[in-house]
Amino acid sequence: MPDTTLSGVTVQPLSGHIGAEIYGVDLAKPLDDSVIETIRSAVLRWKVVFFREQDIDHAAHVAFGQRFGELIRMPARGSVSPKDYPEIETTADFLEHGPTFGLDNNEWTERNRHSPWRGWHIDASPRIDPPTATILRAEQVPSYGGDTMWANLAAAYTGLSEAVQRLADGLRVEHRLGVTYRPRPGRDAYVEHLMENQAATIHPLVRVHPETGERVLFIDCQYIEQIIGVSRFESQGLLSMFTEQILRPEYTVRFRWEPGSVAFWDNRSTMHLGPVDTAHLESGIPRIMHRVMVVGDIPVGVDGKPSESLVGAPLNPKLS
Repeated sequence: MPDTTLSGVTVQPLSGHIGAEIYGVDLAKPLDDSVIETIRSAVLRWKVVFFREQDIDHAAHVAFGQRFGELIRMPARGSVSPKDYPEIETTADFLEHGPTFGLDNNEWTERNRHSPWRGWHIDASPRIDPPTATILRAEQVPSYGGDTMWANLAAAYTGLSEAVQRLADGLRVEHRLGVTYRPRPGRDAYVEHLMENQAATIHPLVRVHPETGERVLFIDCQYIEQIIGVSRFESQGLLSMFTEQILRPEYTVRFRWEPGSVAFWDNRSTMHLGPVDTAHLESGIPRIMHRVMVVGDIPVGVDGKPSESLVGAPLNPKLS
């Protein structure tokens, strides 16, 4: 049954473990504290929530995000990001990677995805302080295709056997920017960019969520180098096992975007996958999305040990 609060907000779950749509909220208007608390609680419970038919501009997007914490100003943003709103990062498929690194969208996808799991990621996980949450809104999307998927990393952990949970609790993993990218022959502008802007961190494989206390499989298919302290062969097998657990259908939700759709997810307890079904379409129409991200903290493992930065500045300058 939907959960309707006294503030008139309705939270409609979409699946048994993850995802809910929220109705009765106009994100273009100032929101009461009770509404903000309802949204916050829904994000913690369902990990990702969705709003439909929202007519908001950059200023309203930033204002809404700031109700949940300080917003990150990314050190490097895409060429189509709005200059007057440093908190907003804009992505425009078919426009971004070609002009910047000499790659069209198809080649970019091919060079970054070497397995069916590549592309699943946690936002900015190679940093010491990955964002707490991401709020993404759609300006322009294709008439079909272009969906995003999310997986519940806390439910995936709970679904493991106790013996495997104990194993996972003691492991640590290196997350590194660009580790799954296959370079072009000769000079590669993206590799040069990586060398100048590298970030890598050793995170606990199981993170304790700072608000809910849940144990979370902090796995990332796009940025993980390997599990620390085991051989590469063992690391590959373990990561495959954990990834298959996370991506079981019951732990995932898929969202169909429309212009004005907004997704708000807990970046500490989800992994998500951008569109993988549009490269063959002859649309040529960019999928334009805008996001803000809330400043995060340093992950802590079951043993109480925090993550360790190898290279790269934190996203929160206060941690520098």
